Amino acid sequence: MKIVVTKEEMLSKLSTIQNIVEKKNTMPILSHFLLDAGKQGSSIVATDLDTALREPLNLKVEKEGKICIPARKLFEIVKEVDGELLLETIDDQWLKLKAGAGSFRLACLSAKEFPAWPGMDDTQDLTVKASVLIEAIEKTVYASGETDTRYTLNGLLFHFMGGSKLTVVGTDGHRLAILVREITGSVKEEQKLIIPRKASTELRKLLEKQGDEVRIAIGHNHVLFTVGEIQFLTRLIEGTYPNYEQVIPANNDKSVFISRDLLARTIRRVAIMSKEQTRGVKVEISHNLMKVSSQNPDIGEAQDELAIEYTGEDLTLGFNAKYLLDILEVMDSEKVQLEMQAQLSPVLIRDEKDPQYRCVIMPMRI
Repeated sequence: MKIVVTKEEMLSKLSTIQNIVEKKNTMPILSHFLLDAGKQGSSIVATDLDTALREPLNLKVEKEGKICIPARKLFEIVKEVDGELLLETIDDQWLKLKAGAGSFRLACLSAKEFPAWPGMDDTQDLTVKASVLIEAIEKTVYASGETDTRYTLNGLLFHFMGGSKLTVVGTDGHRLAILVREITGSVKEEQKLIIPRKASTELRKLLEKQGDEVRIAIGHNHVLFTVGEIQFLTRLIEGTYPNYEQVIPANNDKSVFISRDLLARTIRRVAIMSKEQTRGVKVEISHNLMKVSSQNPDIGEAQDELAIEYTGEDLTLGFNAKYLLDILEVMDSEKVQLEMQAQLSPVLIRDEKDPQYRCVIMPMRI
């Protein structure tokens, strides 16, 4: 293989795959990407076996070929050199790179060792606006689990209702976020896909850089997102996602309207003095007034108060400040509504201007 490529082109494509390639040394091939240089089209592919990304590479091919290159090391090299890059293989084990007066010799692996791209048969296909998926992931992924033993919670549920309705849900058992949107595409039958948290995050980054529409192909074990010429494939998490509708409280009889920005700033201030392990803050609600406080025997205490719209009976609750802030930071309206029932009952938080976005947070004992 012998190719010529600009620094900007290679740097752009390598930056996209850095979070896809596996950084642990369980399988050395997964820390590499496959460079496939052909005169009819060239591409790079990266995978961690759960997620795979294929993107085209614009280059001049003098001699066709394939090789697996260490993704992180080549990225570091390309960042530091200038001008056009000349890449040439020396059998299947070495890559020679020249840029200006500088030259490098990089140990590589054979393309034959790289995992095959999974085949997908009998797919359901639809097209969705990128902006819808970006918003759905942004407003739910923070609530999903990361290392939960209930493995299905370590991903987002994409629930295609049939027709043109999409519900996206994230939960870790302590909080839940749910967003419902109408979409331009449609599926013939109901589909529930559990997409890993990492894959959801990487998909969002990709969508923010690329195009207006996303083609989605839903298979039995994988889902493929095609954005322009880029293909992003992820393995689905197997299992049954919790019935999220049952988690959303329906009988909360106490309602507070409050400035979203003011509440967030108050929580952030008071949480400075909370215990680092629990990040607990106490919220006392009375007639048109909310008091927020925290204390840590080792460092001290904090208290603040703010005006609210509330006329019900007094109520005291405890919250994990981080969980509450995560919700407030992704909401858009000036005011939010907190619907409550009792001290330890689930609290429903609504965005005043978006009835299709709801969050649930479990109070904690303070």
